[in-house]
Amino acid sequence: MKVFVTGASGFIGSAIVKELIDAGHQVTGLARSERSAEKIRQAGAEAVEGDLADLEILRQNALYADGIIHAAFSHDFMISKDISQFPKAAEMDRLAIEAMGEVLINTDKPLIVTAGLLGLPLINGKITEESIAENSLRASEATALKLAEKGVNASVIRLAPSVHDVGDYGFVPFIISKARENGVSAYPGDGNNRWTGIHRLDAARLFRLALEKGVRGALYNGVEDESMALKELAGIIGEKLHVPMEALSGEDLNKHFEWLAHFITMDCPVTNLKTKRQLGWEPMNISLLEDIEQNYF
Repeated sequence: MKVFVTGASGFIGSAIVKELIDAGHQVTGLARSERSAEKIRQAGAEAVEGDLADLEILRQNALYADGIIHAAFSHDFMISKDISQFPKAAEMDRLAIEAMGEVLINTDKPLIVTAGLLGLPLINGKITEESIAENSLRASEATALKLAEKGVNASVIRLAPSVHDVGDYGFVPFIISKARENGVSAYPGDGNNRWTGIHRLDAARLFRLALEKGVRGALYNGVEDESMALKELAGIIGEKLHVPMEALSGEDLNKHFEWLAHFITMDCPVTNLKTKRQLGWEPMNISLLEDIEQNYF
């Protein structure tokens, strides 16, 4: 299968590219720079330069491909101290998904869209595959489901908040950096809200299986079997950095965690049973907790 991958040079996307190539697929990756393009070529894929704002490039490559994996998202908001840039990134994401989807209507070509698990409603105390995003800042899931209603073979992988492995630059490294900077390992409220993860290689395999075996309109929960409380995470960080733990709320929480304060109070207990059953997928790599202990300090 000829597969077009956005975000192909990124932390998750590069693992997806390798997984696809190892399985015999041909890959073309979207690259925002020549440096990214070279990384994609070194992985054995073709590269096309452009970004999520280049809608015509997205349309052309989606039309040419046999399948699309949309793993890109603008994370420029992470360099700011607040979340004000997130809506802009979310709108760019929505337009990119629509551009690729509109050329796939009434075809069997799979479009796999990346979304998140944070903030989804609980069903009997868990986020399940039936939990639907409501009033989410990120419209990825809703956009993909609307395309599925129009006849696009679109499905969604909702990733855990921490996709972990050596080289992670996401939420957990940011939390660690704030503990170093502020001299305290903080957690929100009572610290009992749960944080989930998925190993990068397990996520890559999930994307491949969804591409090969997924069904239109399906929602897949990309999360490993274990979760951890934020207070437990703060305890590990405090121990490793030799700084005290502290519960924060209100303005103190916002000041410490900056843009992450919006997300870190969310509870994320997730089940992946339906995903595992439908795709024959099992997490096989070390857990978030083990990875933090071994590789994050």
